[in-house]
Amino acid sequence: MVACALLLGGCGSMAPDYRRPAAPVAAQFPALAGFGSATARPTAASDMEWQNFFTDAKLKQLIAAALQNNRDLRVAVLNIEQARAQFQIRRADQFPAINGALTGSRQPNAAPANGAGGISSVYSAGLAVTAYELDFFGRVASLKDAALAQYLATEEGRKTAQISLIASVANIYLGLLADDELLAITQQTLVTRQASYRLAKLRFDNGVASELDLRSAESLLEAANTALAQQTRQRALSENALTLLVGQSLAADLSVNPAGQSSTFANTTLQDIPAGLPSDLLVRRPDIRQAEQQLIAANANIGAARAAFFPRISLTATAGTASARLAGLFQAGSWGWTLAPQLLLPIFDAGRNAAGLASSKAAEGIAVASYEKAIQTAFKEVSDALAGRATYAEQLRASQAQADAEAVRYRLADLRYQNGVASQLDQLDAQRALFAARQAVVQTRLAQLQSQVTLYKVLGGGWKDETVATRAP
Repeated sequence: MVACALLLGGCGSMAPDYRRPAAPVAAQFPALAGFGSATARPTAASDMEWQNFFTDAKLKQLIAAALQNNRDLRVAVLNIEQARAQFQIRRADQFPAINGALTGSRQPNAAPANGAGGISSVYSAGLAVTAYELDFFGRVASLKDAALAQYLATEEGRKTAQISLIASVANIYLGLLADDELLAITQQTLVTRQASYRLAKLRFDNGVASELDLRSAESLLEAANTALAQQTRQRALSENALTLLVGQSLAADLSVNPAGQSSTFANTTLQDIPAGLPSDLLVRRPDIRQAEQQLIAANANIGAARAAFFPRISLTATAGTASARLAGLFQAGSWGWTLAPQLLLPIFDAGRNAAGLASSKAAEGIAVASYEKAIQTAFKEVSDALAGRATYAEQLRASQAQADAEAVRYRLADLRYQNGVASQLDQLDAQRALFAARQAVVQTRLAQLQSQVTLYKVLGGGWKDETVATRAP
């Protein structure tokens, strides 16, 4: 009986044939005039594991700790488990649920002509299949397909969360290294300005310099103190943000540039990565794949909505023993069975099924637009990151050349001031320009490194697809 039900339940789906929408972007990433082009190269960024992209040992340690302890990533993993369970529930609906059943009923007999009455009893025990739907029109199968697509979408969402987490940890870590570099520059500048202020005050006290020179030196000194306080606060905030991402306190083995250790920012490097083609993003970026799985789920829901217009056939069956007395329930000759099929044909539902179909088609339209928007957003993010890679190298070279020129200018201005050839204002102006130029070098280098991290992220790097979820769990 159960085998017959399974055979009858086999059916095709009424969902529309799925076709991937065309990508609404150009076939190539844009190139910047004078800075080279984003030419495709054979290896995809997502094929480069994060352990190979990041070369800093401390950064690798921090990323590994974040992947182990970050609560947002943990929630993403639990969402996968929840979606997997929902899919398994939908898949189970395709099979009859067999239960052990023990029932008993007592009711008065119809009164006979002589007025005598009585109570009749019926007891039964056995196996029961209750309201199993024979899925001739694919309603249950479509719901199962939709649940599978949602499960796969949550898996892609977990990969997206992992990529974002890795990039966030790397960017904050690089920011901490830059903060340490800026703190060192600020402290050096503060020492220089303290010496300049003492000299200016000595000259003012002896009537050699004006109060204008003294106040100018004092202003630069307090500006350095302000910058030092700002940099100290910024570093503390960055370290707090890193602690949140890592999911644990930064112990000695995870702290960035512990006391007494020099900054490694100037020597920090990242692997170069290829840009590839926009079409690669469709299969490499988990967020695009997630949007496509949600589109597939919406497509399957249309099949379920269409099937609601057709008859729904359900089957209730029992097989076991029955007796009028509880004591005789399992005696010989008490075997029996019942079969109760039911067919429900929609006749009047006040437009419920039509509204359900219209809703599912609208949901599919929303999913198509979301999928196309995900592609366009990815194209824009990659184009922005490529623009950064094409221009930051030249900007960093120019910033470093400017800083070198300002260093020479300051030495000459200080020498002229010490020999009475130039005013202190010239020396202080050169000192201020040198400080700004050195800060600009660090900030530009930070922007360049973070741009590389962003490019790696937006190209879909940061996860390894060891077991691609292409089949039901």
